[in-house]
Amino acid sequence: MQTWIEHRRADGELLGWIRPEGDGFVVIDLLGREDPTLRDWPAAEEALEEKGLAWLAEPWELERDGEVIDVRITGVSPSGITVKTEDFGAIDIPVTVYHLPFPAPAELRPRGSSAR
Repeated sequence: MQTWIEHRRADGELLGWIRPEGDGFVVIDLLGREDPTLRDWPAAEEALEEKGLAWLAEPWELERDGEVIDVRITGVSPSGITVKTEDFGAIDIPVTVYHLPFPAPAELRPRGSSAR
């Protein structure tokens, strides 16, 4: 992470990082996942701007002990990622919170990207 350069929106919100790689740059999202496509600096900034933050609010799934659990991301930082079991907006059902390492493990993925 020492070579990662923060990229923020105009309002100061962190969108991800850009890392130098040879003659180009690699984009790293807020989950710490790299897009291996080498880009020039403006294209790397544009890729992060296009991705934005909304994707974090989408439904996710977490595979634990062979079970796929529907989750929502509740916190993201270089010190870790927090998800909770899906509650579908209900305030009266119990949820389980999982603390994951950063970068996010492959077991955390957009909902529907695995065969159930």
